Amino acid sequence: MVDWTHERHAAAAVTRIERMARTVEGADFSTPVPTCPGWDLRQLVLHTGAVHRWAASMVRDLASERLDRTAIEAGFADLPSEELAAWLHKGAGLLDEALTAHDAGAPMWAWGGDRHVRFWSRRQLHETVVHHADAALALGEAPGIAEDVAIDGVEEFLDVLPYARRWRPEVRELAGDGETISWRTGSGAAWLITLGPEGFAYERSAARATATLHTDTAAELLLVVWRRGELERHRLEGETKLLRWWADHSMI
Repeated sequence: MVDWTHERHAAAAVTRIERMARTVEGADFSTPVPTCPGWDLRQLVLHTGAVHRWAASMVRDLASERLDRTAIEAGFADLPSEELAAWLHKGAGLLDEALTAHDAGAPMWAWGGDRHVRFWSRRQLHETVVHHADAALALGEAPGIAEDVAIDGVEEFLDVLPYARRWRPEVRELAGDGETISWRTGSGAAWLITLGPEGFAYERSAARATATLHTDTAAELLLVVWRRGELERHRLEGETKLLRWWADHSMI
């Protein structure tokens, strides 16, 4: 099992950005992105590259408050499509320079619970993994997500999900009276989510649950939890309506 550190997350983020840039190089940027309804490939790449630059700016300055991302996005709105892949690739270097300039534990603003530089290396890895999957699927290619990356990505999703309630009120409803949801993968990784009165908690466990979702790989599970894969294409057991309810309320 991979020992994920800030340095490893940062390196993996750079690699994934470079892979995404290669995926979109020479593509038709008017291609619709089905997993991001209303977006085409150009909008997807502009958003992703702007997020990298936004995060790099905050990490570089160890920002104590959120910077305005929309201003960064607006600055590249007129970028010619033939330059988009190279522009996205350049963002990898900018992000890497910022992330590796500081200690993992340096305090700074973050929208999740871990308000340190290390939040951003992990978040930018999985931000890019998901949006690379968006691009690949739009172009008819396989996302190609390694199992170790996907396993960490599933847990990162569960770690940040409670903090999304600030812009997704439905997340506040992810509570219950002890109901449990199991996510199990053919590669052996498994999680147990328990819904309590104050919210949900999770642990690595293959224990029996109220409802269970089975996927062949953690990569497939990662796509499902980020709503890039269809729940119904996988094996569901128990009170399946609970799995659908979770999917509807955990969309961020």
